Amino acid sequence: MKEPIRKPWIWMVLLGLFVINAPWYLPTGMIEPFVFGLPLWVVLVLVFSVALSAFLHWASLTQWDIVEDEETAAASRPAPEEGESA
Repeated sequence: MKEPIRKPWIWMVLLGLFVINAPWYLPTGMIEPFVFGLPLWVVLVLVFSVALSAFLHWASLTQWDIVEDEETAAASRPAPEEGESA
């Protein structure tokens, strides 16, 4: 069973993206430099927000075994024999 809660590196990347997503590490009142007409902190927040969303998307698709209970129960039941109804 694949569960991301058992993989510490996923939590470390997630924590890192959350920490750098808020521009607390920049000087207070920083307006310059401008990147594409926006203050640097805006560009940083946008880039790290997209990175966080992409990481969560990737983790949920590849690192998580999302199977419904009914599907799991159906897989453990024997297949119906010929002539029987399911």
